[in-house]
Amino acid sequence: MSARVVRDAIPVDDPADPRIEAYRDIRDRDLVGRDALFVAEGKVVLAMLLASRAYRPISVLIAAHRLPQLTDLLARVPDDVPVYAATQPVLDAIAGFAIHRGILAVGRRVDTPDADTLLARIDGPATVLLLSAIANHDNIGGIFRNAAAFGVPAILLDSDCCDPLYRKAIRVSVGAALLVPFAKLPRGADPVALFDRHGFAPVALSPSAPATLAAYRPAARTAVLLGAEGPGLDPALLARAHPLSIPMAPGFDSLNVATTSGIVLHHLNRVASG
Repeated sequence: MSARVVRDAIPVDDPADPRIEAYRDIRDRDLVGRDALFVAEGKVVLAMLLASRAYRPISVLIAAHRLPQLTDLLARVPDDVPVYAATQPVLDAIAGFAIHRGILAVGRRVDTPDADTLLARIDGPATVLLLSAIANHDNIGGIFRNAAAFGVPAILLDSDCCDPLYRKAIRVSVGAALLVPFAKLPRGADPVALFDRHGFAPVALSPSAPATLAAYRPAARTAVLLGAEGPGLDPALLARAHPLSIPMAPGFDSLNVATTSGIVLHHLNRVASG
């Protein structure tokens, strides 16, 4: 075990220890009282948190039996960030459920650009996403994972989307929620006008659109608008974008929105590169 682990792993024997208050009952804290903090879970996600410039770890909590396996990773934790260690039963009692991975960290977002600033950072050809009223954590996580896979430099979320930094969304994204820059739009913002100012042509996915994704040749800078399953995009927003459909089997016209994002980004990436 490294000197870092021996010297800095702070033992926690009591689930009520005030030093690990941020980890207590973390399922509930995903709903209320997060105070701009988030919980990262698992080795891959912790590695991404430690490598990020947009986020900073506040503390780390590890199952004690995992410490010898994490020497190299924990050596990357900044010296001013405490690393706590607890037995598995104590860790589970703190979190409120069984933490099978045995690795948790609390982080804070330190780079919080607004949408204008985020889009202004993007030079040259690019595809960005706008997510509207997507409140399912699995879908948000899946979309961020797809966005990272296809090199999306920015995601905008309207005020009705859930937070990509929910613990479950981060976990489903396999840490991609900490990689892809994003900004939240205030209620009432006009995303199409925003995209127009930054030179992005908006396209929207709709099962009723006569034009198909397969036939679409994108502009150099494209904004893909995705709505929640069921209600889809607001008709007024859809009317101001170029609507596209993905043809499906007769009698079926619905794809999971995260799956849709992967299909769309794959198509745009293939066309742009070929």
